[in-house]
Amino acid sequence: MSPRNLCCQAVRRRLRELGYAVGRFPTGERNAIVDVPGVLVGHRTLVEGDRLRTGVTAILPHGGNLYAEKVLGACHVINGYGKAAGLSQLEELGTIESPLLLTSTLSVGPVLEGGLRHVLEANPEAAVDRDTVNVIVAECFDGWLSDARSLPVRPEHALQALAAAGPDELGEGAVGAGAGTTCFGFKAGIGTASRRAGGHALGCLVCCNYGGRRDLHLLVGPPGLELADAPEPPASGGSIVIVLGTDAPLSERQLRRVAGRATFGLGRAGGIGANASGEYALAFSTAQRIAHLEEADRLELRFLRDDSAALRELFEAAAEVVHEAVLNALCVADSMEGRDGNRVEALPYELLEHAPGVRRAP
Repeated sequence: MSPRNLCCQAVRRRLRELGYAVGRFPTGERNAIVDVPGVLVGHRTLVEGDRLRTGVTAILPHGGNLYAEKVLGACHVINGYGKAAGLSQLEELGTIESPLLLTSTLSVGPVLEGGLRHVLEANPEAAVDRDTVNVIVAECFDGWLSDARSLPVRPEHALQALAAAGPDELGEGAVGAGAGTTCFGFKAGIGTASRRAGGHALGCLVCCNYGGRRDLHLLVGPPGLELADAPEPPASGGSIVIVLGTDAPLSERQLRRVAGRATFGLGRAGGIGANASGEYALAFSTAQRIAHLEEADRLELRFLRDDSAALRELFEAAAEVVHEAVLNALCVADSMEGRDGNRVEALPYELLEHAPGVRRAP
């Protein structure tokens, strides 16, 4: 891995390390999705010569057996130009029974297989009779910097991301599924953030790959207009995967509402839902687990009221964490060269000075 390929010439820093902040709620201890108790994150990054800049990211709502002890979850499709797997059953049943896996668009198949192998190994009774397994995989296209057509991601890479998952993973920028992604024509990738709101933790992880230079002014204000015609990857414009996790006791319906509020954070972060921009928000709660097999016919679950002050704060905080997670991805990611000499620069920090919704931290 040569300096010419990754162009790491200076230490890149997160938004708050640069002295900026967004929103009004306090962050969690690490300002990351792993601030939600029990949540694990893992990455497998594939960087090979000038050809590959890709990978897999795994988010586990808890470290136990997710198939045996499911969590409530939901998905909100902002713009459905995407190739995600497992979302129809999530929509129908409102439960998550596998780790959430993120990868490159053409790698959904092998990553799904890796996720299946992970679940099947831990559950020898699964998929024997009538019960099947629903693995959720979401994607962003990294073909500007990586040779996507070579289909480099294999099932074992998903297994390696899962094996690496832990409660202290704070990697951002060009890691895992974000190794080769761009945003507004700059290098981006994985970003994360968290909040304490409504008496609960709310965390976010994004893999961002949306927006072109013509949209940059929506993120940073008038200075972005001066760069509207600057060179950029020719396919700039699509996609983002947003994962929100909380320890608040929310139903699958309420989680769908929280996921929907990610749209407002994406808007603050310059997203407009371009034609070929697949934009998906997933949300889960770790507060209660649903047993795969249960003798009782009824579940006894308790949720926040829809009209509670706590849920209102979580709605607002959802927009905040998405906005900050995107900015963290852009701030941390460094310039990069990849396939066929294609190059993407790092976001200049001076563009943050007049960015709407971004303020100097006290």
